[in-house]
Amino acid sequence: MKHLNKDLVCAVDLGGTNLRAANVDSEGRIHERVKLPTPGSDNAQDVVEAIASAVIRCDEQASTSGARVHSVSVVVPGSVQAETGVIVNAPNLPAVVGFKLSEALKAKLQRLVLIENDANAAALGEMWQGAARGCRTIVCLTLGTGVGSGIVLDGELWRGTDGTAGEIGHTSIEPFGGVQCKCGNFGCLEVYASATAIVRMTREMLENNLHSILRSIPSDNLTAHDVYKAAMADDELAHDIFRSVGTHLGVAIANVVNTLNPEMIVIGGGVSAAFDLFADIARSEMMKRAFPVPARRCRIARAECGDDAGLLGAAWLAIQNRLR
Repeated sequence: MKHLNKDLVCAVDLGGTNLRAANVDSEGRIHERVKLPTPGSDNAQDVVEAIASAVIRCDEQASTSGARVHSVSVVVPGSVQAETGVIVNAPNLPAVVGFKLSEALKAKLQRLVLIENDANAAALGEMWQGAARGCRTIVCLTLGTGVGSGIVLDGELWRGTDGTAGEIGHTSIEPFGGVQCKCGNFGCLEVYASATAIVRMTREMLENNLHSILRSIPSDNLTAHDVYKAAMADDELAHDIFRSVGTHLGVAIANVVNTLNPEMIVIGGGVSAAFDLFADIARSEMMKRAFPVPARRCRIARAECGDDAGLLGAAWLAIQNRLR
């Protein structure tokens, strides 16, 4: 793709297995891409070197078209202090917990470096280039292995006092006798609306569903995608699972609507492939529980940016930072 805009942001999505980097221009167009394995060592400097290598490769590729990378924006799957660039908590990246990643990268690359949580960045990406284009107050829920979320209020990312705002996946929706979450709490949304939850609930219900096609799959091999395929084949148990996902999701969304009065709830992550199986139920549950005016206003939409949402949101942050 020809670079119409010569100034680029190199956005980096630092995952537990791979890191993906891409050059993004001020119009939200993605150009050069690089994918590298995330170092598995306990040395944070190895992570710095891997990110720097990806950025340098992106910059070199851009330079062949006369463009340049003016800043770097990194998203991580964990809690961050955006102002200091310190990663507070990242279960899949223990080497960088407590590490001043932005400071180390800035010294290495001699460019502005920003750090952000991946779910927060995904919300910004959907607002800028995805399902929530034209909106300024949204909540993005990412339904994957867990449930991540990001909140944008009047066009600004809401991080909270300690940078931990937006943990909607860990709000309690079944406070009495609920399933225990990995966070230690009971009844979190995450244990009822994530891919992990779909597998758990299916295993629990299979004992009493002798005719489900899912019984042909060994329990240890069962995946959320298997349950989705079964629902598409009109398996009643699978439909029940997604009805449960929709109901619990709707309870959580109603709480969000009454608290924040958003224009839109964006649903992303791998589970969003089954959006049509649970969205109407979630909306119906929200309408029963939330105040009528904000509930009618709020749309529930499937995310549009896919795996690029975090990259786009990271780039948006850097572009806005440069304009200030």
